[in-house]
Amino acid sequence: MKLCICSHNTHKVREINEFLGSHFELQSLTDIGCLEDIPETATTFLGNAQLKAQHVWKHYQLNGFSDDSGLCVGVLGGAPGVYSARYAGVGSKDSDNLKLILEHIKPYQKPEAYFICVIVLILNGQEYHFEGRVSGHLIHTPRGTQGFGYDPIFVPEGHQQTFAEMLPKQKNELSHRSKALAQLKNFLDAL
Repeated sequence: MKLCICSHNTHKVREINEFLGSHFELQSLTDIGCLEDIPETATTFLGNAQLKAQHVWKHYQLNGFSDDSGLCVGVLGGAPGVYSARYAGVGSKDSDNLKLILEHIKPYQKPEAYFICVIVLILNGQEYHFEGRVSGHLIHTPRGTQGFGYDPIFVPEGHQQTFAEMLPKQKNELSHRSKALAQLKNFLDAL
């Protein structure tokens, strides 16, 4: 089955390909010639995922899925939340976002946090939703070189390593995205 991953994020596309690639023929937004950035203007993860998947269906008539994911920190009232990718402002880099969140959590010892991923699949015009979460806590000194985003400061529950210290295979067994992707895969396999 051919599916579009409604993303330009090369890290995310690689992670999804590692998880689903052998089962499906996957294309990114770049692969289908969609070069524009689809604005994420919704106030929820579901809303942002819908915007991207619906854009691809409307303009390219391709089956595809989109996810919106982020980090939610309890002591920060759920921030950065849907603004995780642009926490330090529009156009900010991972390093900018990481620096800002480290400033915000400085007064707190091991603040609890969770990563969430919401996937919207549009298949022949029908919409389906999947969600994955992983809970843990944040540390104040980044560790590890694997992963991206907030991975160097996130320690999943029951583990000592950050996501950035784990090999991709280990992270993929635990991550919010892999949990949502597993639901998506099970749904597609049952068709």
